[in-house]
Amino acid sequence: MAEGIDLYLVEMELVSAFEISSGVTKRRQAVIVRVEKDGHVGWGEAPADSKPIYSYETAETAFYVIKEFLAEHALQATGPEDFLRRVSFVRGHQIAKAGVEMALWDLEAKKKGLPLWKMLGGVREEIESGVSVGIQHTIRDLLRVVGSYLERGYKRVKLKIKPGWDVNVVKAVREAYPDLLLQVDANAAYRLNDWYHLKKLDTYDLLMLEQPLDYEDLVDHAELAKMLRTPICLDESIKKPEDAYRAFRLGSCSIINIKPARVGGLVNAKKIHDFCDSVGIPVWIGGMLETGIGRGHQVAAATLPNVRFPNDISASDRYYEEDIVEPPWKLTARGTLRAPDRPGIGVEVLEERLERFTLKSVHIA
Repeated sequence: MAEGIDLYLVEMELVSAFEISSGVTKRRQAVIVRVEKDGHVGWGEAPADSKPIYSYETAETAFYVIKEFLAEHALQATGPEDFLRRVSFVRGHQIAKAGVEMALWDLEAKKKGLPLWKMLGGVREEIESGVSVGIQHTIRDLLRVVGSYLERGYKRVKLKIKPGWDVNVVKAVREAYPDLLLQVDANAAYRLNDWYHLKKLDTYDLLMLEQPLDYEDLVDHAELAKMLRTPICLDESIKKPEDAYRAFRLGSCSIINIKPARVGGLVNAKKIHDFCDSVGIPVWIGGMLETGIGRGHQVAAATLPNVRFPNDISASDRYYEEDIVEPPWKLTARGTLRAPDRPGIGVEVLEERLERFTLKSVHIA
């Protein structure tokens, strides 16, 4: 291909439907970004879905914003940080920016012949992998699914919860697996006046309660944190480094889930990581049902020193029958994923397979 940027709006079917408090996903969309400059190719991913149920961004909006407003600046930029400076006039659209920014990271790492995780300042060759379990039809179904992941080697389980599917569910899983590293994620399904009900979760020795209140909120989370023994972790409320600072000042949380795509890419992910490290807030790396491309960037971020909890970075076969990278991401017997020693994200993109999943594409020179 000629030098420039190629965008692919892809749709891939999940192994099983994934339900959170705000909706169900069975076929997952994303925008794959390919940047070719100076004889090297970098890959990134904007994992916005077809529906705005996690973020206002969708795959279609990300495709449009990258094509119309970001691509030309990526071609002119000297690297990821320069790119973010050039596109600072674009308000929001962090997932779209992240897709391009991460492709530039992969490109730079390949130019230097370095694994991306080493270029970021990572300190570990393996990252602890957890698994996120969506809302199921019955508790019996949930216990079966949890058991299947434990058999595969996952050491930590995160349960999605919502009103009516919360305390009783956690109680059943904890009784079945008393020593399991267990946490829950509400995806902003509750309000502060639900505090008394949420306090019942304190009984079950959870690692954390993730994003219980509104996806924009920091103030009410600070109040809730005073009422619960279970640590509060923020996800959706942390959209940029400034939000992490505000959450710290308010006491909104004691843990932060960093999703590189949610915060605008790896530059901002590292800023949040470094700030949290400086003030004693542990972090971990979350996921957005990425393909193996986005997963490569997640793995690199998870090697950073202040990542203190198992991450939502599962093996490729957790979500997809066939991934678009080779080799696919595989879980070790220790419940970890290895950080590749090859340059960049460390996996090759299977471009013929990528084309098969592509709904539309465009080349920008």
